[in-house]
Amino acid sequence: MDYTAARHNMVESQIRTNRVIDPTVTAALAETPREIFVPKPMRGFAYVDEDLDVGGGRFIMEPLVLARLLVGAAIKPTDVVLNIGDATGYVTAVVSKLAQTVVALEYDVEWAGKAGQSLSDLGIDNAAVVQGPLDQGYAAQAPYDVILFSGAIDEVPAAICRQLADGGRLAGVVAAAPGIGKGTLIVRVGDTFGRRVLFDAVTPMLPGFQPKPKFVF
Repeated sequence: MDYTAARHNMVESQIRTNRVIDPTVTAALAETPREIFVPKPMRGFAYVDEDLDVGGGRFIMEPLVLARLLVGAAIKPTDVVLNIGDATGYVTAVVSKLAQTVVALEYDVEWAGKAGQSLSDLGIDNAAVVQGPLDQGYAAQAPYDVILFSGAIDEVPAAICRQLADGGRLAGVVAAAPGIGKGTLIVRVGDTFGRRVLFDAVTPMLPGFQPKPKFVF
């Protein structure tokens, strides 16, 4: 399979046709080999226009949803980014082309190891994978200019919001119930956190962020 051609077609037919034309975002997607982050038997499906199941209940986010979140986050070359729940490392690889530094937080030791190896194999030296609970963020390297969630969450933990720098942006898909979620942007200004909805999206939930059971009397 010609992965270079498939990657080009992904950007041209999935991203640009849906009015995502930010040149830095489209270039980052065009330059990142998604197939490297997919199990070998599945590489022929690396550029499908949907969330990609990579096993163990983990997914690589649909390219268009990722692209729209990246546009909303408006990552600058001087930014330090926290990427939460990236399993394979693909989103981190894309973000590494936009930011100065990326910290990828993954709770699963095996996935963290695989992601770190894939990033190393590609010579990406401005990203590091750390292991820990996703719903706590990674305060050790805070504050961050941008925080990104690589999957849907039921709500944005206040503790993670507080890891944003003043003027920092948080982007993710918030889905309080099964079904359509909302691509959401949170911006910190001092101690105030403004929120707005960017788009509708259906994205698999990140582990630890599923909606909590509600008691029925």
